Amino acid sequence: MQKLTNKEEEIMHIIWKLEKAFVKDVIAEIKTKKPHYNTLSTIVRNLEEKGYVSHNAYGNTHQYYPVVTKEAYRKKYMASAIQHYFNDSYKNVISFFAKEEKISVEDLKEIINLIEKEQS
Repeated sequence: MQKLTNKEEEIMHIIWKLEKAFVKDVIAEIKTKKPHYNTLSTIVRNLEEKGYVSHNAYGNTHQYYPVVTKEAYRKKYMASAIQHYFNDSYKNVISFFAKEEKISVEDLKEIINLIEKEQS
């Protein structure tokens, strides 16, 4: 599974959300500056070449659908980020978010409770 560019990842999130989409459907979902149709079509074809999407042909138009699930992508690249940025330590990940005040004490307690339930 190849790493996606930021723009490819943005487009994949839209395709995951829509489940099946023509290029015009993807354009309609983009909230920021909308790319030209041909540019977006090239990005989607690149996603297909990388094995993330496939398509059904209807004449000259294609309806795209995800081949890789969002969960599979997240699992692969979260593990990679944790390995590269946190020395393969989930403890370091949680510490980072705690220090940055991105996670509350209540959230940490809830995580501990979930872990304890899984182990019992």
